[in-house]
Amino acid sequence: MVSRRYFYNLTIRLVLISLTCFLLCLSFFIYPNYSVIIILFALFLYQVVMLVRYLNRINKKLENFFLFYLSGDVTSSNVKRTQQDEFSPLYMYFDLLNDKLEQARLKNEIQNNYFKTIVDETAVGLISFKADGSVDLFNEAAKKMLGIQVLRNLRKLNNIKEGFSEMLINMESNDRKLISLILEGELIQLATKKVKFKAMDEELHLVSFQNIKPELEEREIESWQRLIRVLTHEIMNSMTPIVTLVGTIVKKLRRKETNTLIETKEVTPEIVEKTVKGLDLIDSRGKGLITFVQNYRSITRLPKPDFQIVNVKDLFTRVMQLFENQLDGSGIELRISCHPSVFINADGSLLEQVLINLVKNATEALDEIDIPFVELSAHSAQEQVVIQVSDNGRGIPPELMEDIFVLFFTTKQSGSGIGLSLSRQIIRLHGGSMTVQSSPGSTIFTIRI
Repeated sequence: MVSRRYFYNLTIRLVLISLTCFLLCLSFFIYPNYSVIIILFALFLYQVVMLVRYLNRINKKLENFFLFYLSGDVTSSNVKRTQQDEFSPLYMYFDLLNDKLEQARLKNEIQNNYFKTIVDETAVGLISFKADGSVDLFNEAAKKMLGIQVLRNLRKLNNIKEGFSEMLINMESNDRKLISLILEGELIQLATKKVKFKAMDEELHLVSFQNIKPELEEREIESWQRLIRVLTHEIMNSMTPIVTLVGTIVKKLRRKETNTLIETKEVTPEIVEKTVKGLDLIDSRGKGLITFVQNYRSITRLPKPDFQIVNVKDLFTRVMQLFENQLDGSGIELRISCHPSVFINADGSLLEQVLINLVKNATEALDEIDIPFVELSAHSAQEQVVIQVSDNGRGIPPELMEDIFVLFFTTKQSGSGIGLSLSRQIIRLHGGSMTVQSSPGSTIFTIRI
């Protein structure tokens, strides 16, 4: 239907040209007549020229339509047409196609406005840029955080902090960094994450910013409050009996009526015995308080790690050997799961201290377990070494999970509460992290360095 008129028109023209050519040949070879030959030849040339013009006109109409479309005018009304036009049905289909394209364009525009609104209203700052630093996206949250209204190139960020733009460009995909900035005399701390993606064969970088200073301050206050509670609890536990004992001794050595000291001859063996016992208890509690303070000092004065290449399996073996005699006859199985080729750059002595503490805690959680075991395992993952200490003990109660790394927190009667806190600090000095997962029958401490 679309090309029927065009087909008929073209066919008639070709038939006429063929007929004229046949008559021209007939006049030339069978009935020579120069006048007729000249007329037929002129007619032949005229028909050929008109055919070429006709084809060019058709091509020009199609060319005009596509030029208008490529220029952004999605209607074909700019292309001249009539009811007799060979391509009027085709134009109708073009109009239908353009209507669909226009609807798709409007839908995309609505979606783009929708996503732009979300990006601008989110509390997370977003910057999208190319490898050369030219910025494509800079949302409202990022403008507020950085105090910049217009950002066309990342180099402008160097006015806030030297090397800021290079830091963002050089971050790898999925990298996370904590960046401290001073804006208008106030310190802000931004948690940043970067992802890379491709759009239209071009690599783009998207960096997100989140000001976590309020959260950090809240956590810091909470940590101080917890520490003060623990310190107050421990000091009061030591000072209360000391004050009570001192008061009891004073009552024995002072007359109640006159509030004067008793005579030497009034000091009985019973008074001396009770006084000595009281002083022994005061001495004991005083030494306990001193030990407590020394433990606190050990937390705040950790030595700097002496980094060396350490074979992790050999480290595990040394730790296990320390516990073999101690656990002899306890029924606790000690396991090692580590390939001999796993090495780590760390301070072997400090890391050994961490593992000893974790294994000790694990063995103490295995009371009344049928087939108790403690396993030390390690493997390499994404340029990190992952070390795990696991056991099949009773697990850590969910309500205690947040407190186990708090300094001086302990559920043991004879515990100091510094082991896990000290261990986590040692791992942080190595630039790593320590986490725990626990449920009844499984507790896993994971160290990543």
